[in-house]
This record gives sequence, C-alpha cells and structure tokens, in this order.
Amino acid sequence: MTGRPVSARDRWLALGLLLGVLALAYLLLIHPWWTRPMREIQSRIDTLQERELRIRRELEQAPQVRAELERLRASMDDAPGFMPQPGVELATAALVQRLEQAVLEASPGNRSCAISNRSPIAGQRTDHYPRATVQVRLRCGNPELAAVLYSLETGTPRLFVDNLNILSQRHTLTAGASSGGVDVSFDLSGYLLPSPAVTPGSSAAAPAQPPANGGADAD
Repeated sequence: MTGRPVSARDRWLALGLLLGVLALAYLLLIHPWWTRPMREIQSRIDTLQERELRIRRELEQAPQVRAELERLRASMDDAPGFMPQPGVELATAALVQRLEQAVLEASPGNRSCAISNRSPIAGQRTDHYPRATVQVRLRCGNPELAAVLYSLETGTPRLFVDNLNILSQRHTLTAGASSGGVDVSFDLSGYLLPSPAVTPGSSAAAPAQPPANGGADAD
C-alpha cells in the first residue's frame, strides 16, 4: 500500500512549524538561560577592562603628578602668604614676637604704646589651612596705633587683623605722652600650610592662597 505523495505545500508548512518550535524553544530555554547571562557577563568584562585601562593610565602618570606636587609645595613654602612655622603653637609664639616688634618700632620704650593683653585663641580643627590667632589689647596714641596696624598688615608673612574695636581715652598714656590715646582690641591671625598627605597615584591640586583682604574691619 503506497502512501499519498507529500506536496510541496505540506513540506513548507512542516518546515515552518519546525522553525516556529525551534524559535519558541530558543526564546523559552536558550535566551533567558544562556544568551542573556552571557551578554551581561561580556558587558561586565568590557566595563572592567575599561576601568583597568583608566587606572593603569593614572598610575603611569603618578611620577609626574608627584613631581608637580613637590614643585608646587616647594614654591608655596617660599610664598609670603603663609607662616613658615610647622605648627600652630610655634606660629602663635611668632605672632606675639611680631606684635611686640611692631609696638616697639612704633613706640620705643613703650612710651606711647603698650601691650596690655595678648591671649592665644584656639583655631577650628576642621579648617583646611591651620590658623594661629592671638587676641590683642593695646593702649596707644593714634599715630602709634596706625603705625602698629600698618606694620602688622604689610609685613611678611601675611597677617590679618579682625574684630577691631577702638575706644578713646581721655587720660595720657604716660607722663611724657600726648593725650588722645585709644584702648584697642583686635584678633591677629596668620595661616599655615596644611600637612602634606600624598599617596602614589593620587592627583592633588595646588593649595590656594589665604584670603587676600588683610584690611582691618572696624566696628
């Protein structure tokens, strides 16, 4: 008994059904369990390779970065804007010496200008640039006070006078001084460079100068 011959139409229909079954099997079995995970793994591999290349390039630039940082730090060490002392305590002592020198130059023998108080003020530990501050009180004649403030704010390193308060005095400072003196209080401050903290491969920017406005703010 011979079977019915298969027509071309039936062959194409069977082939289409086979392709449909294969496609459905791919979508249900192969794609979610093989193709998609492999694509995710390949994407992660590409990301890690790009990150590795970027890190490698940064590490190759590390010697140049360190050399540039050392050059900038050396130039900042010579800059007049910062105090040269390595710590706040030493910088505070230097502030007091600078104040005494300015008063002595303005009034030799303290005849017309004298320091009545000088007290260190603790700075904020969160400040990026360490700051040494001394609270000062003077009794001076007007010309001597102007000379002291000018000497403090125009010398090297750069110092800053803040919270300036001036009260007039009717009595004379000493027996030989002229009347019209003043009782003055202010904060005398100076900035230090932060301690270096450089790690290999890290990039660092040049530290900025302290505030440029050194004028006294009179209340």
